[in-house]
Amino acid sequence: MKSSNKDDIAMPALIEVLEDFDDEGSDAPLASVMVFNANDASGAGGLAADSVAMASVGVHSMPVVTGAYVRDTSEIVDHFAFDDEAVLSQASTIAEDVPPEVFKVGFVGTPHNLGAIASMLSDWADVPVVTYMPDLAWWQDDLIDQYQDACAELMLPQTTVLVGNHSTLSRWLLPEWSNAHDPSAIDIARAAQEYGVPYTLVTGINLPEQFIDNALCSATAVLCSEKFERLEATFVGAGDTLSATLAALIAAGTELTEAVTEALSYLDRSLEGGFRPGMGHMQPDRLFWAHGDDDELDFEDSDEPFPFDLGPNETRH
Repeated sequence: MKSSNKDDIAMPALIEVLEDFDDEGSDAPLASVMVFNANDASGAGGLAADSVAMASVGVHSMPVVTGAYVRDTSEIVDHFAFDDEAVLSQASTIAEDVPPEVFKVGFVGTPHNLGAIASMLSDWADVPVVTYMPDLAWWQDDLIDQYQDACAELMLPQTTVLVGNHSTLSRWLLPEWSNAHDPSAIDIARAAQEYGVPYTLVTGINLPEQFIDNALCSATAVLCSEKFERLEATFVGAGDTLSATLAALIAAGTELTEAVTEALSYLDRSLEGGFRPGMGHMQPDRLFWAHGDDDELDFEDSDEPFPFDLGPNETRH
């Protein structure tokens, strides 16, 4: 892909480290994150995953419905998109009342919806944007190409952190990769940076001995990485869970590398406690902290209701 002409496109908001914790800030209102995503009736991903993950962090989600998946726990059968006016009307109406600290953009269905969202985000240039690109292999090839091209041209120039699986991001951002070895996380981050993305979180990087790596990168360096043992089960909803948790932690004032580390830890615990609600794939248990073993999680004697060490619910941009 060729990089976009960004002369007339807003740049992504940078994330400033929140250095000081002030106990007086504990009474501040909950941070709010606006989420653009599709409804998923299975509860595996989409807005269901976003809302539960963000609530677990103690952040208020404002879900903007961009469409709906038709799916069961085994596969996505179809997707019906809202029109762009319906999406924009939802978002702009609530944003005028409740200013978001972070935007999270998941799968929004059409290039028109991406355009409408990008247009709105340009008016909120100081607010960080977390963009998640899911695996779209269930969709038609021509629709995948149109959607990803539009995302690259319209959304990435305003994205602060891009999140995606190694194979998905490689195929999208480095389609002509011809080296004998697979692209590294930095290779992918460098390709994303050509569109203006300062940070890319690459997940599912294959390692020897049944381990996978996850790395937050700029175009020049790995900023942090976390290695986990690969689970045998097939999960759905992991990417939405991770990106939603990351967006929520950023909104709550957590420094970026710490937010990535905690979001990955939360996802790992969610996968460890995963369950199979139907006859298909496993889903993350995003509420593991609410019904974990007494020896592992005991919140009755703790002032912290959630398994995160969070700063005050204020965001510095």
